[in-house]
Amino acid sequence: MEKADILIENCMILPMTRKRPIDKGSIAVKDGKIIFVGKPAKTAKIRAEKKMDGKGKVAIPGLINAHTHVSMTLFRGIAEDKPLNTWLKETIWPLEAKLKPEDTYKGALLGCLEMIKSGTTCFADMYFSEEMVAKAVEQSGLRAVLAEGIFEAGSSFLGEKMLRKSVDFVRKFDGYANGRVTALLGPHAAYSCGEKLLKKICCEASRLGVGIHIHLAESEEFKQKYRLSEVEFLDKIGILERHVLAAHCLYLSENDMHILSERKVNAVYVPVSNMKLASGTAKVKDLMRFGVNVCLGTDGPASNNTLDMFETMKMATLLQKIAYGDPTVLPAYKVLEMATINGAKALGLSEKIGTIEEGKRADIVLVDLLRPHLTPLHDIYASLVYSVRGSDVDTVIVDGKILMEHRQVKFLDEDAVMEKAEKTALNLLSR
Repeated sequence: MEKADILIENCMILPMTRKRPIDKGSIAVKDGKIIFVGKPAKTAKIRAEKKMDGKGKVAIPGLINAHTHVSMTLFRGIAEDKPLNTWLKETIWPLEAKLKPEDTYKGALLGCLEMIKSGTTCFADMYFSEEMVAKAVEQSGLRAVLAEGIFEAGSSFLGEKMLRKSVDFVRKFDGYANGRVTALLGPHAAYSCGEKLLKKICCEASRLGVGIHIHLAESEEFKQKYRLSEVEFLDKIGILERHVLAAHCLYLSENDMHILSERKVNAVYVPVSNMKLASGTAKVKDLMRFGVNVCLGTDGPASNNTLDMFETMKMATLLQKIAYGDPTVLPAYKVLEMATINGAKALGLSEKIGTIEEGKRADIVLVDLLRPHLTPLHDIYASLVYSVRGSDVDTVIVDGKILMEHRQVKFLDEDAVMEKAEKTALNLLSR
């Protein structure tokens, strides 16, 4: 008789390897891996330490937030209804200058708690004191791809210092938390890092064998100043030859999209933050037409206010429909792909996560479908994208460990995490 650590029974399963769901199916997990997905008739010979009743629930791959600044939970709600430059220069940057590593840790723990509660199992982060984010990831049980941010702010000395810290972070934390943490280099953007620094980052990424996480084409100012688009500039200096995770991708020409496709750059569509700051709208239909892998991110909770990927999925498709004037653009299944399998590919983790299939790591979310706003259930993909809220998530499993069951978080003290983050945020405002 085969042994398993967890056996989930009698649930609908969306493996994301095919569109047709598995009804009343079972998932068996052992040593952090999925060892069986299918009909329950084949699970009779599996003896599990823990059985979970999935009746009335749907199992989906854990959602992947491919771009955020998770510690910015501390700034949620304090810089509202402002243009991007004003938002950054008058409120966010002055507050960030006061941040201490312990502050970053408390903000990251709050973000991890919020993501667990809303069904995100893996996230890509770029921020300061990223070693503290890594420790929050270890404590919470989540999976993450982390990058210590790098920028110059007019000082080549500062840029060099931040690059050294980013390289040191990669060396120390790539593979951290039993392999749940992957490290990247994180140049903030083409406009905040000079050409010399970016070339050094490219060389270091090649030497370390890691990818790059960067903001791309968030405004049109770069092209107006340098007569090259950000994409053309980064391609010229070799950055795009690495595995690149590019956030925003708003102001792109067809030539830019062609370059991104040729270089296999992964574009992160960040609809809620872009709408809130009136930054612009990514041309997702066109990016996909060029064959660019497009995934989803929330951006930081200061410019989004939540880390709820279900909200992001809904906004992602609605914004594209209105942008193109076409209700058929970005159907629900495609959006769920962006939040799962496309995200895994973008983070270089498609061999491990993004689908529910045998051999993959067990990053699984159970969503409770027995809710008034999910009744009747005609189309499961439409329900997940247009109707489900993060609070409908019942159970979260990462790497075969149950992080939340029946809305009860296992490895974090919810009240303590929220209380400490609240105090930290108030102290920051008074410093």
